[in-house]
Amino acid sequence: MTTEADKVTFEAYREQWLADVRAEQPSTIDLGRRFASKLITQWLDIEAGAEDLVFCDGSGDGGIDVAYLERSSAEDESGQEAAMGDTWYLVQSKYGSAFKGVKSLLEEGQKIVDTLDGKRTKLSSLAEGLLERLVNFKLRAGEQDKMRLVFATEVPLSEEEKRALQDLRNLGRGRLGAYFDVEAVSIDTIYQRTLEGPAPGERLQVTMKTGLVPSGKDLLVGATTLNDLYEFLKAYRNKTGDLDQIYEKNVRRFLGGRGKVNKGIADTLRHAPEQFGLYNNGITLVVTDFSSMANGEYNLVEPFIVNGCQTTRTIWDVCRSKLEAGGTGSSPELEDWERRMHQGVVVTKIVRVGDRGEGLVQAITRYTNSQNAVREKDFVTLTSDFRSWERKMRDHYHVFLEIQRGGWDSRTAYQKQHPEAEKFTEMANAFDLLKVYGSGWLMEAGLAFSKNAPFLPNRSVYKRLVEQITEGEAPFGIDDLHAAYRLQRAADTYKFGRGAPELTRRQTRFLFYLVVLDLLRDILTKANVKVSRKACTEALAKLFAATDPTAINALLDCAVETVDTYLTSGSGSSVFDEPSFKNSFNGDLNGYLKWEKLGKTESDSPNLRQLLAANKLNMGIRRGSQPPLRQIIQGVAVGS
Repeated sequence: MTTEADKVTFEAYREQWLADVRAEQPSTIDLGRRFASKLITQWLDIEAGAEDLVFCDGSGDGGIDVAYLERSSAEDESGQEAAMGDTWYLVQSKYGSAFKGVKSLLEEGQKIVDTLDGKRTKLSSLAEGLLERLVNFKLRAGEQDKMRLVFATEVPLSEEEKRALQDLRNLGRGRLGAYFDVEAVSIDTIYQRTLEGPAPGERLQVTMKTGLVPSGKDLLVGATTLNDLYEFLKAYRNKTGDLDQIYEKNVRRFLGGRGKVNKGIADTLRHAPEQFGLYNNGITLVVTDFSSMANGEYNLVEPFIVNGCQTTRTIWDVCRSKLEAGGTGSSPELEDWERRMHQGVVVTKIVRVGDRGEGLVQAITRYTNSQNAVREKDFVTLTSDFRSWERKMRDHYHVFLEIQRGGWDSRTAYQKQHPEAEKFTEMANAFDLLKVYGSGWLMEAGLAFSKNAPFLPNRSVYKRLVEQITEGEAPFGIDDLHAAYRLQRAADTYKFGRGAPELTRRQTRFLFYLVVLDLLRDILTKANVKVSRKACTEALAKLFAATDPTAINALLDCAVETVDTYLTSGSGSSVFDEPSFKNSFNGDLNGYLKWEKLGKTESDSPNLRQLLAANKLNMGIRRGSQPPLRQIIQGVAVGS
């Protein structure tokens, strides 16, 4: 299927992608920081203002331009949190002339290894603060924790440069431990994720050695040894530079393409690899085509793993930690594990789908995952709902809904290449809007600030978001997303966010959403409107659509005043005087604002609830000849 993204050349995409990086003639340091920040946030699908994103480039940075801690808390199949491994990404920006090929990789990599190994002492205060966190991470690092040095470049590395990464990987693991790894990510990595598939003549081909037999002309079934599967994954990564691309047909990246390590699978691999095939359900790959080669090998064209993300990522992590740790001596224990690992197999199915489009792939993905806790509704959401919302946001509201970070750059580049194409000037990221909605409509501001996982399909908050609460009420859809988008834009106008000039608004964006909807619910209740999520969406839509902005401004201004007062010490209803802030969080504002119970009840956040109650009362007071603010808002939101 040809898409708009397919018609955008990489050169055009790169130029558009770099436009805001180069804007306003930044200094060399700012240029590198912008480049690294945009690349790492799109690659890992995180927000630019993420709390655990650390910038320390400049003099005394120890070789680290940007660092990010990917906290691993995820949910198990019951919806309860299950602790997995944490990962530190240490990013070295190599933009433009700063990249000198193999020389840059080895020199900068050596510098970072020296920093992590305590061999560099002349560091800036920012780098020292980061290094302290990294040292403590090393002290507590478990088997599933990782530290990854990432080189951020404009274009993919050459084969010679990839070999240099392996040398650097061996050096780092020898001095720091098996948890250390090296990766490279480029603008092309993001570009490839905006495509539905390679252009004709550029199809990815990877060889896999496996013991499969035909079952009909389009299906291969059998088993692949753990070692052969690991070698296939290595070959794929060497060719693409990004192992996660192999999961793109399973779950698109922003919906959780980076599957977490499953502890049970890892335990089997570490302690009984020869038994792996007995305990694991196996994996399924879809390919455009396959062909048999000599020695049990198959050439796979455009392979994607549609079932077995956790399985293959666990095999990748465990095998790398044991087989790629470096060292020239011998270890009887490791040699015994490797012998048993060669006996272990993974049940494997490879399906040829040809050029029959996404429908067959979606069906295969859905049914091959039927053995786990993922329900039919969730796969429909993954494949059709977001596509439908993307289309409807364009048609109904003329807003480009980005369902994969990097998609907006592709669309903008396409518009420049095709002047006759429909022009979009507004965009929103779909996942960000889910968190806006969750914060306001579901009162999950603390979770939205602290975690992504609960908002992913088949996770706790998402399940609540899509479930039908009121009989006969329309399900969550495009109108809800657009209302969340307008509220997000409003927060931008009040300059909420990490770099906000007002200290009270730097960590309170999600709290602002909660406060707006809380005030709105009270206004609807006093107007005798049956309050529901849809009622809130409809009321907010009317307020934002009104020609006269007096009503919506009154609501938003009151919400902003509430947040500012709450974050001001000595205000009488301050967060700093909340019992839980003092007793449970020991004065940690960041921790308190990430609390799952933030603002929900009188007992959880009494000062906030009292402040809200006071402001609701004030909104009903007449001032002079002017009607009460509540009445003004009701007149637009309710129509009376």
